[in-house]
Amino acid sequence: MGKKKQELKPDIVVKNYWRNNEQFADFFNAVLFDGEQIIKADELEDIDTEESSILEHKEYAESIGAARDNVKIRKKSTIYNVEMVILGMEGQERIHYAMPMRVMGYDYGTYKKQYDDNAAKYKSANGMSSDEYMSKMKKTDKFIPVITIVVYYGENPWDGAISLCDMLDIPKKMQPFVNDYKIHLIEARKNKLKLHNINNKDLFNLLEILLNRKEKLKETREKAIKYARKHNVEKSVIMTFTGAVNCNIDYNAIKKEEDAGMCTVFEETRKELFELALNITGLHADEVIHIGDSLSSDVKGASSVGIKAIWLNRFNKENSCGVDSITNLLEALDKLE
Repeated sequence: MGKKKQELKPDIVVKNYWRNNEQFADFFNAVLFDGEQIIKADELEDIDTEESSILEHKEYAESIGAARDNVKIRKKSTIYNVEMVILGMEGQERIHYAMPMRVMGYDYGTYKKQYDDNAAKYKSANGMSSDEYMSKMKKTDKFIPVITIVVYYGENPWDGAISLCDMLDIPKKMQPFVNDYKIHLIEARKNKLKLHNINNKDLFNLLEILLNRKEKLKETREKAIKYARKHNVEKSVIMTFTGAVNCNIDYNAIKKEEDAGMCTVFEETRKELFELALNITGLHADEVIHIGDSLSSDVKGASSVGIKAIWLNRFNKENSCGVDSITNLLEALDKLE
């Protein structure tokens, strides 16, 4: 029996990209230190991301772990003894309005794990004061701080909370006494990160191009393809870029094919749009006819999901593909009879 082929998924693709220490360090330096090279790639080590902890409050217990709809990469600086986390949502087109609480949960889970591991060392009260033994922690014990960065890949501006207090209705007189919890949020669609790693530069430049809602899809497509060709963008970046915006594409095909690149990405993205249109309208492919002026996006995209496609060939170009074509929309009436 043959070995089952392992499919690459968007979250795996994005995780694999950020596991690269050079790219991870460059990103954190850009966010935290305005591009100054403080964190070095060779000082980073990977930490297991599948940890979970239990938040205990009398009879109430809530499991806090790595949720399925998040991409979470954790590394530790061996020099600064600080844990760093990249937290990116898979449902990138959506804004999570409780994100500060979610980050609090992740960070708490990390600190709770450190506390539990530390407390397990103290089997007896030997060498401990009564307060220390009760706390299962010596006065001199210290934990590793955690820095979490949330990466938002949506095309809409983030209008959610960036701190706990943004989520609370606090009377003015009480505001000084309410503890806050702020998050580090990066919007991929528009940022001023001072990146040095070439792959990171390409990744965020492509994201900014694609997530620009002021331009039509055709224009962003052409800009992205032009950029990728001009800068000879690596496939790992293209795969990460498509994974970040949750394009429904065959990552294995991109990984294998020598000529796979941005054109493949946009063809598959267009296919996804046609599938979405069918789902929204509740129509079957054989009930729809699509007319468009692009052979690659319109005709190929519609045909890929079984929709009859007609090429709007306004300039009477050579029809080497042999597809149904018209030179103006009035001619479509004859095709529909």
